[in-house]
Amino acid sequence: MNGQAGQRRDTRPPSKRPYHHGNLRAELIEASFDVLAEHGLSEFSVAKAARAVGVSTASPYRHFADRDHLLAAVAAQAALELADRIGIDVASAGSDPGERFAVTAGTYVRYVADRGAGVNVIFSSPLTRLDQTELSDAGRQLISLLLDLAEHAGNAPRTQQALLLLERHIVTAHGYVTLYRDGFFASRNATVETIAERATQASRALLRGGTVAMLTPHV
Repeated sequence: MNGQAGQRRDTRPPSKRPYHHGNLRAELIEASFDVLAEHGLSEFSVAKAARAVGVSTASPYRHFADRDHLLAAVAAQAALELADRIGIDVASAGSDPGERFAVTAGTYVRYVADRGAGVNVIFSSPLTRLDQTELSDAGRQLISLLLDLAEHAGNAPRTQQALLLLERHIVTAHGYVTLYRDGFFASRNATVETIAERATQASRALLRGGTVAMLTPHV
């Protein structure tokens, strides 16, 4: 297996974004996606985002109080972008409820591989404690969309059962894209598309075995 840094350098080279006067906030948010895609959440910093834009490391603090506030803005945008991509893919998936739900696993893999921001960023505990309305609203919109799809796919009108199906679906998709970004599939010459399809197939398998009765958690 290749290392994490090698996988990311090969698949997504770093970029420099020209700073346009008056758009620094938006430029920093966009550059933050690049930093997350290349380095991951654990190595994200305001300084890296500033350098990617080409401004001083002090400049971002005119718009964001700290690292978490910048990440919260990124997370809110990520939730909206992901919801949009899910809507597009679901509309193209046909009328079968199970397939409409399953394809979102592939959507998630493609999005995170491209943008670097998944549920680990969108629903990060430190960010949710900031009480940012923009992030809260975007997160609710994303989960409401997915939960509605889960309810129809699993024939599970009860929220607890649908939530458990959605939890397993997200864990599967996030696991696939995380392992891909960490280089786990590098020796097999896997592409984002092949991993997205594997995640979708895993979600289909989850639905085949995940009847409402089987989804009921045992205490």
